[in-house]
Amino acid sequence: MARFLAPRPPHRPEGVSVLGRWRRARRDLFSALKPGLYRAWMAEVRTPLRDAYLVNQPDLVRLALVSRPQDFPKADAIATALADLLGESVFVTNGPQWERQRRIIDPAFEGGKLQAIFPSMLEAAEAAAERLAARAGEEPVEIEAEASRLAADIIFRALFSAPIGAAEAAAVFDAFSRYQAAGPVVSLLDVIGAPRWAPRLRRGRREARAIRALVGALVARRAEEIAAGAAPDDLATRIMTTPDPGTGAVFGAAEMLDQVMIFFLAGHETSASALAWALWLLANDAEAQARARAEIDAAGPPSPSMLRRLPFTRDVFREALRLYPPVPMLVRETARPELLRKRDIRRGSFFILSPWHLHRHERIWPEPDRFDPERWSRPEEAAPRREAYIPFSTGPRVCPGAGFAMMEGVLSLAILLARFSFAPAKGSPPRPVARLTLRSASGIRLLVVPR
Repeated sequence: MARFLAPRPPHRPEGVSVLGRWRRARRDLFSALKPGLYRAWMAEVRTPLRDAYLVNQPDLVRLALVSRPQDFPKADAIATALADLLGESVFVTNGPQWERQRRIIDPAFEGGKLQAIFPSMLEAAEAAAERLAARAGEEPVEIEAEASRLAADIIFRALFSAPIGAAEAAAVFDAFSRYQAAGPVVSLLDVIGAPRWAPRLRRGRREARAIRALVGALVARRAEEIAAGAAPDDLATRIMTTPDPGTGAVFGAAEMLDQVMIFFLAGHETSASALAWALWLLANDAEAQARARAEIDAAGPPSPSMLRRLPFTRDVFREALRLYPPVPMLVRETARPELLRKRDIRRGSFFILSPWHLHRHERIWPEPDRFDPERWSRPEEAAPRREAYIPFSTGPRVCPGAGFAMMEGVLSLAILLARFSFAPAKGSPPRPVARLTLRSASGIRLLVVPR
């Protein structure tokens, strides 16, 4: 069966200076990297101040994320770079602070509690379908913006039991877009290991403050409702009232805002990215789109049990996460000297795990650039699926909302494919850029036709 080839972004040409690489990385990290990374097990960049290693070897990825995560903590440079947006959320912390945060957060995402969120997800997806119906026709639709509003609506309903308004949705999408376009996640001072107190030019601060103000107002209102005994039983309430099993303490107001920010980012930015790319892939593969739609039509009315009858649609979403992982780079650092692949790695080196390169690695995946949902049911590809697929990370720091994201993605595809056909708009294909999350450089435009 012929399948669509998902193109790779432009890579760095030969002969670019170190300064030129940095300038390219400021615009888009992909454009600063060499094409050989799709075959390399480990690549290194040594400097007098800090070395960096990009690692694609599956057993070394497992070493850092599963076997010895304490020796490869989240890079302090990332925490510094994201402090304006995420504060000290579970995404950037390490050690006892991170362990305490996970003890409080994890119970909110247990399987049974996810089922209770399904009606809110369904309402948001159906509202998105109504908006698309009003815009469908001969003019292309910027599907990345539509997916962003849908994902923001889902996370608002899940966290705060309320739909997001049109003005809020536009403000959130625009603010996140400006934040990501403002510059690289990590500044040059972060790369060279300058202390946190060193002055930095923080692009995107205004956007970070705007996003935090929006979410902070909702968190403050929810705290008042909890105190009055009138809070709904949603994710925000559960996280704000769940005590640490070890100490009995709950999150304070400032810490709660940090945690909600990462749920909002993970449940909005990353989910929107995955859904938009999934629809674009289906738009370029009419046969896969028709097969998914037939499966959805036969599965019955939307329900949690109905989702279990959509194995191919789920595989479409898995394949989209493989080809376009929403978080393209995971940055760790070495807590002690290491000897790996006969290389002496200094303490404090960047240890970069790249889902983007790992998921398209030419020595791991058969036809790695091919959109092929059926690879998820082929026994001979079980090893890559197990060892080289980390869209939600893995090990102790696996994303607590992975189940939420999968349910959200499959349900959204089911609702939209039941009502519309998608085709690519004329023009060049969207170009993925690596920022905080994986975005398209200029949006993803699709023709949306009602069935």
